[in-house]
This record gives sequence, C-alpha cells and structure tokens, in this order.
Amino acid sequence: MQHDLAHWVRLFHGRRVLLVGDLILDRYLYGDAERISPEAPVPVLKTVEQREALGGAGNVAACLAALGCKVTCCGLVGDDRHGEILRRLLTEIGVDSAAIVSTHDRPTTTKTRLVGLAQHRHRQQLLRVDEEDSSPLADSLSARLLDAVDKSIAAVDVVCIEDYDKGLIGDLFARRVIDGARAQGKPVLVDPARLKNYSRYKGATIVTPNRDELSIAIGRRLGPVAEVGRATEELIVKYDFDAVAATVDRDGAVLAERGRSWRHLPTVPRSVYDNTGAGDAVLAMLAAAVASGADLESAVRLANIAGGLEVEKFGCVPITTDEVLAELRLEHRMQNGKLASMDELVSELQLRRDRGETVAFTNGCFDILHAGHVDFLKRCRQQASVLVVGLNSDASVRSLNKGVDRPINKFEHRGAVLGAMECVDYVVGFEESDPENLIRKLRPDVLIKGEDWAKKGVKGREFVESYGGRIVLLPLLDGLSTTRLIERINESKRPS
Repeated sequence: MQHDLAHWVRLFHGRRVLLVGDLILDRYLYGDAERISPEAPVPVLKTVEQREALGGAGNVAACLAALGCKVTCCGLVGDDRHGEILRRLLTEIGVDSAAIVSTHDRPTTTKTRLVGLAQHRHRQQLLRVDEEDSSPLADSLSARLLDAVDKSIAAVDVVCIEDYDKGLIGDLFARRVIDGARAQGKPVLVDPARLKNYSRYKGATIVTPNRDELSIAIGRRLGPVAEVGRATEELIVKYDFDAVAATVDRDGAVLAERGRSWRHLPTVPRSVYDNTGAGDAVLAMLAAAVASGADLESAVRLANIAGGLEVEKFGCVPITTDEVLAELRLEHRMQNGKLASMDELVSELQLRRDRGETVAFTNGCFDILHAGHVDFLKRCRQQASVLVVGLNSDASVRSLNKGVDRPINKFEHRGAVLGAMECVDYVVGFEESDPENLIRKLRPDVLIKGEDWAKKGVKGREFVESYGGRIVLLPLLDGLSTTRLIERINESKRPS
C-alpha cells in the first residue's frame, strides 16, 4: 500500500488547483512570559519576535504549494497593510493571487496570537486577538469574485472551497462555484464551516468535516467511529455528495462513498503538539491526490498522513512531498525490514529529528553475530532514540585484511541478522574501509565505538564534535570477537 501511495505523491507536481475561501493572516508575537502584571492577574509578555503567516484558505494554498501543486487563489482581503502582507506571502510561495479581490469595506481577517516562551523555549499560546468582519458580502463583491472563479475553472484539475464562515462563502456564492465546476467536469472538495445546514455545499464531490463539525451538521453528538460512519452516509443522501471523508482525530478517518458502505481508515498514533492547521493539511492533500487521479481511499490515507504530520508541529507549517514520502518509507520500513539506502535514511532521520528524536550511530562488519555484539548494540541503543548501524559491504570487509575467507556471511545475510534485533532501528551499508563519509551524511547526535578504539582514533570524531555531537566509547565483553570464534572453529577441525 505504501508503494502505491508514493506513486500518487510523485504525481503531485504541476497539478492545478483553484482554491476559493476565507483568507486569514496569522500573526504571532513571541515573548518571555516570566512574571505577572502588577496591574492585573495576567502574564506580562516581553516581545522578542514577530512573525506573519498564511492562515485559513491561505494556509491551504501554502500546503498545496509545498506539495508541488500550481495554485490559483480566489478570496477577499481588505485594502490595508495586512492585506498587502497576505498577498506578498502568497506570491513568495508561487501562488497566483490575481483572483484575490481587495475592498475598502472590510478589514483583512487577521488572528494575532500572543505566545509565551516559558524558560525561553517552551511555546504556550496565551491569548488570540481577532480582527474580522463576517457579515455577508455585498452583491458587487460577490459578482467580482464569481467572475474570477468562472475564468479560472477551465484551466484547473480540481476546485477547493475552504469555508471559515467569514462571510465569503454564502449560500448563493457556494452554489455558483459548485455548479460551475461540476458543469465543466471538475471535482469540488469542501472543508466545511461549523454549520448545522450543509445545503450551501449540495452536490459537492467530497466534503471533509471533522468529528465535531459532523456532529453539528447531523444534529447529534458523535462518539465511536461507527456512529461517525453512519452519519457520513446520512450526509451523502441528504446533500447529494459523492463522498464524505470525516477525520476522527487519533482514530484516522472515515470514508463514505455514494453506493458503498462507509469504511474506517486508521492512522498512526501521533504525539499531538498543536492541532492548528490540521484540517487545512487534510484538504490540501486530498485535493492534490484527487487532482493526480488517485482513488478516494488512497487520497484519504494520504490525508491521514498529512494531518498526522501537521499536529506534530507548532502552528501552521506546510507538509512537503519529501516529508510524506519519508513517512511512507518509515511505515514501510517498520513493516518490511530495517535495511535502508543512504537517500532514504537521510530523509527518514530528518523526519524523526523533527519529532524530537536523537540518533546514535555505530558501525562494524558483524560477520558472525555473538553475545559481545548483542550486549554492545543494546547499550548503544540506550544512548539515543534511534540506533543506526553502518555495515561494511563484502568488498569493504575484504579490504580490511581480516582473512582470505572473510566475510563468512554475505552482506544481505549480515544485514538481515542485525535487522532482526529489536535494539537496531536501521542498517545501512558502506563501501569504504571506514565510515567517515557515511557519518558526514547522517550527522548522528551520538557516535559510538568500543573502548578498544580509544588509542586507534575514532573515525568521524572531529566532525561529530564540530556540531555538538557526543562520542561514546563503550566497554566490550572480554574474550568475545569474531576472529577468535573463527580461530576456535578452525582449531576444532584440525586432527588431534
């Protein structure tokens, strides 16, 4: 399944998406919050950094651009400084903003978050300040936006509606967008607002509510996955959707298609850092997959991955195709083995570092695995979250002059035995006589060798220490080595 999903991800580049929705500017004021105000029982935020980012439909556009899609964005901003910043941010990531309309009548929707840095590093949101006008658009503004939509539909592969209920996606407006797209054979994906009535989305191809939004729309509180599944089928019948893909937090997603029973598509459990932007990441991934021709089940499985990766980040940080492909490889590795190529391993280790994990590295021939190796590798794993073992290729072993018959076991067999050990996370081969080049590419946090290398000089030591990495020399079990084992075997074969 992971290989099939990777196929679709590689087709994302250049897919054309028309994104219609509520554009929001996210502003972040970071500061130290280490004392309470003498004026009121509230924290004092001493600002140390300010940052602007794309929010709402703008974040969906950023997610699509990060996936390699060509995005035309249609929305509304105020004729103000925040509107200028939002346009600039879109332009910087290659999004076509020609269909964005400016107005004097309402401000650019802006959310300003005050974020305290406890102990100068742990981020905690203290307060959010919103500037917005959510009243319905004037007919003249709607007409200008719909004209831009009509001119854009023919040139795209898929149309997305991102509804934050900020006044842009009114009932008649949504109907015109959906009907216009479907008339030209373009699928329409909708991330709905928290509404009791989905009539404005009637006839959409796919609607993507989360569990809470679906509960509001269906009129009852939904708990277990089975309840969500039945509710998705009700929505399809009631509003003439082709499909509903409902996200259900750590349970993954529920997919219901017209004429088929709903099905549960679980996801990998995540350490949730921040839910912000998860729905945007899901919509973007679904749109990119559908635009690439993926079946809906594959599209939703990819959306599960995107949403899961997003909640591990602080704020709205677009997920890239490289991250998705690395995650697919990581899942495949967990199911099918630990031997990795260099390129795969570099991207997978970066993904794991992004999650706060640390990487330990050791290397060797491991020709005949014995109790000394097992003890050593177990203690290596205790030094970090992830243990990577560099394994000499057969030619590399021969270059070390360990004996005419070495290695006894072929590389793939040695790798299979190492991979069967629970304490080993990855095995990667190298052709050189020493692992210096491998270490430079992997950049381990901890470089580990046996204490017998103290006088020989540890290859890669200077490089690892140059960026703050640690060198650890572990004691070895006395009397255990592959060379001695082979000598004993040969001695036992000699005539007495």
